[in-house]
Amino acid sequence: MTDPIHYEKRGPVARIGLDDGKANAMSVPWFEALSAALDRAEADGAGALVIAGRAGFFSGGLNLKLLPTLSKDELRHLSETFARTMLRVHGLGLPTVAAVTGHAIAGGAVLAMACDARVLTDGAFKLQLNEVAIGIPMPRWMAFIASSVVPSHLVTDALLHARAYAPAEALALGMASAVEKAPEAAEAAAFALAERLALLPRAAYAESKRRLRGDGAERALAALKEEAGS
Repeated sequence: MTDPIHYEKRGPVARIGLDDGKANAMSVPWFEALSAALDRAEADGAGALVIAGRAGFFSGGLNLKLLPTLSKDELRHLSETFARTMLRVHGLGLPTVAAVTGHAIAGGAVLAMACDARVLTDGAFKLQLNEVAIGIPMPRWMAFIASSVVPSHLVTDALLHARAYAPAEALALGMASAVEKAPEAAEAAAFALAERLALLPRAAYAESKRRLRGDGAERALAALKEEAGS
């Protein structure tokens, strides 16, 4: 069995592949593996990064079967690790492109939105922030990331009403850069876009992203303890 998170570098573009053979469910070890892959991309001097899912699923978000088994402290640790990992992707100092090769739901949608661009696979797939629909108040850090992608007039529908968007809808509404017919084509298009973005001066890109997103990320992290009730 291959690792659920796989790292490789192709020319100037690093690739993080997500494939656990199922829904790419997220957990603390999953976030730690993703963070380790991000470390490698930065250490390798990658000019851009593609995060790609498996055919049919980018990610279904947190492993919901795991949650009832966790203690209060473990849940708090999971929530903080989730937030810090997604905000790290959102603020990463190089261009990031998500190859959304299937469903991107809850945390999966957040990860896709944390990237700077998204290429989606066409089909009966959903891009959905379903937290409110399953009874979870949306944390401020998640709303911060999503609001950088969701058009302002759709924030209520997407974040509060948990509306699911088909790939063609996401493209028409500006939440995706392209839609391709097959997962392989989506990843190829994501790589082509990443290669173009890798030509941008990295230092200028990183500093500009920090100026755009850094303050908001700090405020969102500061709210974590309050939202956890501590």
